[in-house]
Amino acid sequence: MLQKQSEIRKAYFLNKFVIITPGRLTRPRDIVEQSVEKSLKKCIFCLENIEKKLLIKKYSNKIVALKNKYPSVSLSNPKAYGTQEVVIETTKHNESFVDFSIAHIELYLQVLADRLKEISKNKKIEYILEFKNHGSKAGASIKHEHSQIFATKILPYDVFEELELFKEYKAKNKTCPYCDILKKELKSSRKIYEDDYVGAFAPFASEYHYEAWIFPKRHTDNMATLKKSEIKSMAKCLKFILSKVKKLGLAYNFFMHQVVSAHDQHFYIKLQPRDINVWAGVELGSGLVINSISPEKAAEYYLA
Repeated sequence: MLQKQSEIRKAYFLNKFVIITPGRLTRPRDIVEQSVEKSLKKCIFCLENIEKKLLIKKYSNKIVALKNKYPSVSLSNPKAYGTQEVVIETTKHNESFVDFSIAHIELYLQVLADRLKEISKNKKIEYILEFKNHGSKAGASIKHEHSQIFATKILPYDVFEELELFKEYKAKNKTCPYCDILKKELKSSRKIYEDDYVGAFAPFASEYHYEAWIFPKRHTDNMATLKKSEIKSMAKCLKFILSKVKKLGLAYNFFMHQVVSAHDQHFYIKLQPRDINVWAGVELGSGLVINSISPEKAAEYYLA
């Protein structure tokens, strides 16, 4: 039986390339990596154990925002200026994000929007990253469900380059590249989810197995500008996708970027499951990513 040929794909308007290689799924392996999770006897994210000096705000007795006790940047350090927060997503120690109700996920997204607005008031902050690590393979160090916020005066180069290429595309085509991408992908075999307010798809040059992007259909700058109807749709979509990721037994990351001084971005959530697709010599040495599950195959799984 002939294997499908590999294909080099360019990441839309960005200068990134991915090699989609379906045949590599069948290559032999004699090394199996296992994740071992051990919880601390005293969970520092359970309400009774939270340090009062770290507390920022409680939201509906379900979600808590804290100062990060071990920040890599801080407002008192001019050499590494910024701020970091932790968002404890649930007061229940063993409750998994994917099992949250739609209303709970809506609240979670609203909390992220609230923290985004608050941090953006600091005129020295240029870049805000809101992200979630779920599972040890995704970098989570504490089992109790939580997200993190990293904000700094430095704009990462990859984000800067994306903004510049965004501007070039818009100047040339008079349209937002992501608006165009969303319209095209929702008509393609990579479509995962769509309702009146949001759409999700597996990106054409996916870097990770089962990678998914979630966009509001309306061109809007950041999470804080989303309408209630859009937040509800985004919560439904996120739960739908994560329920499929859970069936695969995968860890995952999802995140959203915000450049405070840029007001013409198209907000979206990028979700990247983590499995055997570990970046190794080719990816680290050349910057070329090899992905053995095509986005078309990923979308087929999500829609099954």
